[in-house]
Amino acid sequence: MPGSAKTMAVCTVGGLVAATAYTVALGANGWLWFSWVVVALVTIGVVAARPV
Repeated sequence: MPGSAKTMAVCTVGGLVAATAYTVALGANGWLWFSWVVVALVTIGVVAARPV
């Protein structure tokens, strides 16, 4: 996995942790979860598009 894809994956997992902590502390926020899903899909796209 190239460096940029690895960085995106780490940020995506960090975002998941942050979104979960926010939801536990303050309640669910639909836009927060929608944003995280978009970031996760972009990360998957970057990982899938990397050269073999």
